[in-house]
Amino acid sequence: MSELYVARHPAAAWRRLEDEVIVMAAQESWLFTLNEVAAEIWEAADGRTPLASIVRDRICEKFEVDFEQAYRDAEELLRALAERGIVLLSETPLEAGAP
Repeated sequence: MSELYVARHPAAAWRRLEDEVIVMAAQESWLFTLNEVAAEIWEAADGRTPLASIVRDRICEKFEVDFEQAYRDAEELLRALAERGIVLLSETPLEAGAP
């Protein structure tokens, strides 16, 4: 498995509301509600931390889930969000704010 890095898209507006995160895709004015698990990934999405580390250190630890399944679910979610222009995905670390 190659490393996957994720960063919040700089044009996406967001706010945490209790255990969820609300994200607005600026290009199309869509609103997305991220559940508690997805919100953890969103907040850790700095473009420099590999997704595997985010899943292992934040998701598996906090929610007591299996790494392989959690990683597959996280990658599927992030690929869907990337298609909507909410996150940026790369096999190399991303610079902060780089589109």
